[in-house]
Formats: sequence, structure tokens, C-alpha cells
Amino acid sequence: MSTRLDEPPAGVAPSAPPAGDRARLVRRHRLSRWDVKLSPYLYISPFFIVFGLVGLFPLVYTGYLSVHDWERLYYQRGEFIGLENYRFVLTDPVFQKSLVNTFSIFLMSSVPQVIVAVAVAALLDSQLRGRTFWRMSVLLPFVVAPTAAVLIFGSLFADKYGVINAMLEGVGLEPIRWHVDRWWSHFAIAGMVNWRWTGYNALIFLAAMQAVPRDLYESASLDGAGRVRQFFSVTLPMIRPTTIFVIVTSTIGGLQIFTEPRLFDDTPQREGGPDHQYMTSTLYIYVKGIEDQFYGRASAAAVVLFLIIVGIALLNFVITRRITRRQA
Repeated sequence: MSTRLDEPPAGVAPSAPPAGDRARLVRRHRLSRWDVKLSPYLYISPFFIVFGLVGLFPLVYTGYLSVHDWERLYYQRGEFIGLENYRFVLTDPVFQKSLVNTFSIFLMSSVPQVIVAVAVAALLDSQLRGRTFWRMSVLLPFVVAPTAAVLIFGSLFADKYGVINAMLEGVGLEPIRWHVDRWWSHFAIAGMVNWRWTGYNALIFLAAMQAVPRDLYESASLDGAGRVRQFFSVTLPMIRPTTIFVIVTSTIGGLQIFTEPRLFDDTPQREGGPDHQYMTSTLYIYVKGIEDQFYGRASAAAVVLFLIIVGIALLNFVITRRITRRQA
């Protein structure tokens, strides 16, 4: 019977490792424990570092600046004035008008956008010829630059030589003053927003629909449910989390519309029309902060808009949660 050279003889107790080896084992054990505990946080720390620099710090500094005056002559922060900037913004008729414009454009764009996106996603999820081509084509408006999209729609909604007004005059109707009439300008801007974002949201809904188990449709078909019944009884309930996500993101984006009304304006000032008839809240913030250099007032308006968006997002969450509980 042979024994290993590194094993002690029979009947002899194994000797303890040297003190240096014990210390190294203890250090390795501690490092291993710290590695298990800290590694997950280190892996996700870049996100929080970047968020703190480009997200949290500007938000906090905006709130700090909103309670101070701004010396436009010296380009520096002035004295502490409390809620004076908020009082000015909330009583400013232009800001109040911009809020009404923002919600009007938001309702004209986001609500039809979600409905049409669900319908387009359901169509793309069916047995459609050339599905890959159609799925790629619905994303083309999102790829087009916003400036190019505004130029395209600017030729459609031009007051004098627009394509739509030419068609209206061709059938004997009066042309529409797209850049003058308040609600028609909202309709035109909402059309630009819908054209650009409907396909993007449709692909999100399509991904959720393709994740629905197909045996649910087979069971519903055996129970006698048609395609329409399957859509409302199977598809919509199964994609409810995605629907909530799209509604929340559409709400956040819809209340921050800036590019479309800014470029749609054909006046030299580009402040949402000569009477601010389609100035949005973000455009108001831009005008007050960048052009007029009232950074304190612009920061106060930004904080007010942020609180409105958070409030609407929480309202959406509460409503959808109650609907989910009732259907559970």
C-alpha cells in the first residue's frame, strides 16, 4: 500500500499550516466575500454615475436656480427670492396658454397614436404577405430626421401653397390657415408627431404580441371565439404591461414636444406663432431661458412641468393598477 509524499504517516496528526499561510487564506476569504457583495454594485455603478451627472444633478440644480434671481447683465446667479419665479410663471398668461397648447397637442397626438399603433401591430402580427417588409417600413418615419419631417409637413400644411389647401380649393372648400388658427395648428403638429412615432410604438406592441403563447389563441378558437374576440379577450389583456409602458412614455414625450412646434413656426421669432397659439411648455422654457435669459423663471417653469408629468404618470399608474385588480 503506497502513500502520497505530501500526506502525513498513519497515526501522526497533520501539522497546522504556517502563520503566513493562514493569514493569506483569511485575506482570500475576506476578499472573496467582499467580491460577492460588491461586484453587483460595481457592475451597475456606471449607470448611476452617468445618471447622477447628466440627470440628477441638472434636476437638482434647476430646482436650486428656480428660487434665485438671475443677473442677465452679469450672466450670474442673483440673490435668493424664494417662490417669486413660480409666482411669475403661474400667473403669466403666455405660460398658461402654453400649458393649454401642450395638453391639446398631447391629446391629439398620444391618444390616437397608441390606438393606431395597437391596430398596426395586430395587423403585422397576422398572416400578412411580406411581413418583414411591412415591419421595416413602419419604422421609416422614425428614422427620418425631425427637421426633414417638418419640411415635408410644412409643404403639406402651408397656408398659401400647401398641398392640402390646394386639394380643399379643388373641391370648392375654403383653405385652412394652418399657421394662424390655433386648433388647426395643433392638428397639424399632432399629425407630424403621430406620423413619426406611431410605427415605433407599433413595433413595441408587435414584440409584446409575439410573446403571447399561441395555445391561448388555439383554446379561444376551439371555444368559438373569432379574430376580433380573440384580440379583445386574449391579446389586449396579455399585453397590458406593454400598454402601460407605452402610455407612460407617450405621456412623458407628448408633454415635452419642442422640435415640431419650433420648426413649424414660420415667423422670425419662432416662439409658437405670432400670438403664441401653438407655443408648448418646453418651447416657453426655451424662450425664457435661452432667448430672454431669465434662467430663474425658465427653471421654475421646468420644475412646474416636471411636477405635472410626474403627477400624470402616477395617475396613469393608479388607474391601470385598479383596472388590473378588477380584472384579476
